[in-house]
Amino acid sequence: MNAPDIAAAHPKPVILSIFALTYLGTAIGRVPGLKLNRVGIVLLGAIAMLIFGRFETKEAVQCINWPTILLLFGFFVISAQLRLSGFYDWIAGGVATRLGHPARFLLLLMAVAGGLSAFLNNDIVCFVFAPIVGSALIRKQMNPVPFLIALAVSSNLGAAATLIGNAQNMMIGEVAHLGFGHYMLWGAAPVLFAFAAAFGIIWFLSSKNLQSPFSPDACPPREKYPLDLPHTIKGLVILAVVIGFFFTSFPKEIIALAAAAIHLASPKFRTEDIFKLIDWSVLVLFMGLFIVTGAFQSTGVGDQAVHWLMQSGVDLNRPTILALSTAAMSNLISNSAATMLLLKVVNLAQPSTAYILALANSFGGNLIIIGSIANIIVVQQARDLGVNISFRDFARLGIPVTLAALAGLLGWIALMT
Repeated sequence: MNAPDIAAAHPKPVILSIFALTYLGTAIGRVPGLKLNRVGIVLLGAIAMLIFGRFETKEAVQCINWPTILLLFGFFVISAQLRLSGFYDWIAGGVATRLGHPARFLLLLMAVAGGLSAFLNNDIVCFVFAPIVGSALIRKQMNPVPFLIALAVSSNLGAAATLIGNAQNMMIGEVAHLGFGHYMLWGAAPVLFAFAAAFGIIWFLSSKNLQSPFSPDACPPREKYPLDLPHTIKGLVILAVVIGFFFTSFPKEIIALAAAAIHLASPKFRTEDIFKLIDWSVLVLFMGLFIVTGAFQSTGVGDQAVHWLMQSGVDLNRPTILALSTAAMSNLISNSAATMLLLKVVNLAQPSTAYILALANSFGGNLIIIGSIANIIVVQQARDLGVNISFRDFARLGIPVTLAALAGLLGWIALMT
């Protein structure tokens, strides 16, 4: 069934209403009176499209970009194996021992977190690093707040460096059929500039407030995975092979699934232990968003809105407007939902359009706490340590860092075009 047939077969007002309510709920993050989170809201929106939007199951399945889902799953398994082998805890513990020189420690923390986030799941990096680094800082009687914010910021910036750093970039790379190496080359300069600016801004604004107001006795015990050197080496070797194959024409999702299959056939780790560390909610979120935005696209309203905006002088296909719109929408309706919607309405014929979309959604995620899942994870982990990172605390560092990163991106766009 082609797009005109789909548009004729489904009630446009109902689809638009479901779409609007789903995105409004995603922006707010909850539904009054219910215990739903953003994932639940998107899932209900997808179900409503099937029931009230008269979408058949076959149509809904066709809306989902399965290579993206499979690639995500494969990397979740790769990250889970490395976490079970103790790799993350070992690295985070090593970083936490370098507290003698705060500026060097900040630089090392940002470099390691950003580097790992570029090739592994940035949410897991934050989940593991935050309690280890936070506890070490509190015991050293240093204020953990700026360092934990730096952890979130650097993980978002590091994720922007590759097409596998976060779920949004994986989706953009698969939908736009981007080359792994080409993207890295194009995005290297703005990412490095953003890192340098972030380090300078965070240190400048925080270096005079490093005395900890928190008690070392407040740190609760946490589950740790001891280092298993043979399986850590195995995980890193497989990851290196996977990244190497990404520079070829082999389908990325098949490469990631092959690596996942090797890890699942493990003599050491049980399948259920690996599956416990997979972020299934992210997979559900993306499948639901694919269905909701696919139904929206079938109405033709998205194309009409883009045409109207162009006539009004706002062309989303202009690089500067796309970069700023992506960053703004990422903080209004979450970067996953914003990216999914923009992929449906912008012209991806030029790879640079997708490059900008990938970089801007990651850079924009540093603005405020709800800008990315990584930010929320760090704030929640800090709270478990008895450390409160307020909206103001995060915005005080996140806003100037985001503005500097976007300024660097806009400058790079101007230079490249």
